[in-house]
Amino acid sequence: MKKVRIVALREDRKRLLEHIQDSALIQVRKVDKSEKGFSKVNVTSQMKIFEKNVTLCENSLSILDEYAREKKGLLSSFAGRKEIDPDEIGEIASNSGEVINVCRQIIDCNRTIIDNSAEIVRINTSLAQLEVWQNLDIPINTADTQSTAVFIGSLPKMYNDGELKTALAAENPKLEFEFEIQHKEDNLTCFVLFAPISQKKMAEDVLRTLGFAKPMTGTSHTPAVKTSRLTNKKVQLQNDIERCEKAIEELAEHREEIKVTQDYFRIRADKYNVINELEHTKHVFVINGYIPDEDYDKLIKLCERVSTCYIEAEDADDDAPVKLKNNRFSKPAQSILTMYAAPSHADIDPTPLLAFFFYFFFGMMFSDAGYGLLMVIAIGIVLKAFKPDEKMRNNLKLFQYCGVSTFFWGLIFGSIFGDAPVVLYNYFTGAKLTMAQLLPWPTLDPQKDALVLMIISIAFGLVHILVGMGCKFYICLKQKDWGGAFFDTGLWMLMLIGFAVLAAGIAVSQTVFYIGAGIAIACAVGLVLTQGRKKKGIGKVVGGLASLYDVTSYISDLLSYSRLLALGLTTGVMAQVFNMLATMFGKSVVGMIFMIIIMIVGHAINIGLNALGSYVHTMRLQYVEMFSKFYEGGGKEFEPFTLNSKYIKIKEEK
Repeated sequence: MKKVRIVALREDRKRLLEHIQDSALIQVRKVDKSEKGFSKVNVTSQMKIFEKNVTLCENSLSILDEYAREKKGLLSSFAGRKEIDPDEIGEIASNSGEVINVCRQIIDCNRTIIDNSAEIVRINTSLAQLEVWQNLDIPINTADTQSTAVFIGSLPKMYNDGELKTALAAENPKLEFEFEIQHKEDNLTCFVLFAPISQKKMAEDVLRTLGFAKPMTGTSHTPAVKTSRLTNKKVQLQNDIERCEKAIEELAEHREEIKVTQDYFRIRADKYNVINELEHTKHVFVINGYIPDEDYDKLIKLCERVSTCYIEAEDADDDAPVKLKNNRFSKPAQSILTMYAAPSHADIDPTPLLAFFFYFFFGMMFSDAGYGLLMVIAIGIVLKAFKPDEKMRNNLKLFQYCGVSTFFWGLIFGSIFGDAPVVLYNYFTGAKLTMAQLLPWPTLDPQKDALVLMIISIAFGLVHILVGMGCKFYICLKQKDWGGAFFDTGLWMLMLIGFAVLAAGIAVSQTVFYIGAGIAIACAVGLVLTQGRKKKGIGKVVGGLASLYDVTSYISDLLSYSRLLALGLTTGVMAQVFNMLATMFGKSVVGMIFMIIIMIVGHAINIGLNALGSYVHTMRLQYVEMFSKFYEGGGKEFEPFTLNSKYIKIKEEK
């Protein structure tokens, strides 16, 4: 990685930045303090306008998705971005004002729908509250007269005329009153009560004692009139909602224009964000950034073609970002690595090793030739038909390579959609053929040969761990940490190999057993003598002895690889169970229909569950068992100044 500084004429800034953005060669570096004579140009206001327009487009598209959902195929998410000619950018820019107006119309219609819907909810609440007062022929807000106090409200109990009169009189026999019940139901009595104005306080006390409550909805009109007005208003609001929904549906024809306009403003916002970081004088401007070594010559040619530039470069320091470079086989696994952490400059790029073991272990866990072949063919068709973008393409290629591994492991385990070939053959012929008899090569049956596969799984785990420790050994040598390489890593590697030879000797011969034991003991002595070398006094001995406790950690790591057997066994057993269920309904037409349905649904469930399980557990073996032996991470991934678009990409000039 190189650190570059480009000085160019200010009049060429727009053209040069656009070409650099198109090429995606440089990651622009922020400079906290400008050099003497240079200053930064504040274009924040313009950038905010572009970002606001991006937000307008995003909100409009989400509204269109709600009211006029775009018709997409089942696999359309795999499709790449739309390619456009560079000349079309100018056309998009000229139409952007009209498109933004369309977005505002969509948002205004949606706001009307939201406001009207909220108002309708309030109206419905009011109508529900007025329903019990429909027989009232005076307004609910009727005020007292000079001689009469008026009380309109409800009590939390059902009364008839006699019961209410008795209840009121019982509270205060001196109270003079007249009343009329408007509505009654369980736990509710709505009524109007009249009392002399001189006894208003007395009436209030009596009603309060009985639990009197005034209506929540007040009106200066009679409840019937108020209900009619609210109903008419509700109808009008609903009509406005329907009108706005129809308008949004009609504006959906501008969806593609909104998409490309959103990308246009996003690209411009990114460019102005970079301009904010550039140093300027009256006549020139400066771009500071990072560029991969292999792209430096491309940058020089680009600058010479576009502008009069002065370029200076030097080797970047350890704070520089990291750009991973891998071949077609290992590049799909970069996403697995960066999901964990980008490598620092002190690390090696473990992607090739990660890729090999990821494909290998995934296939061993999924372990069905039918599923693997299905993955390879389906992903191949998607790649050919949809031509996805690079990121999606790499993700698909990752699973395609896993599918290849799954296919070969399925052949080793003798699993082709479980035991579907022999189940179908036996179903139609009445024979009792087995997969071992059908396949012309020897196979390992995870159910019958579980112990053998357990040993093989742990052996693969040992290799995996030793590779990780080998990476640590190499890093220590590269950093000239001889003690870390030979004592902290090398002795442990030899000890694990000694244990492996010792275990093999149990089955092979006593001589091999003694050789393995000798290697393990010698390494243990070496660890006791060296692991406390950085401590003083008795700490040297204690530190050396304590280091041997780490052997339990390595044993635990090795046992983790038993999941290779467990998931492989699960995939095969579930497939066989679905095959067995599929043939339980006999050979009738109905039975054959059920067989087809159960096989399709069952194997789809098996693929979904066990593909996910294989993916997660394979990542765990990489992250926990292998990476813990050597990988530190903490690096910053190279993020070039590029066209950060979602829907379009510019056709490359040939």
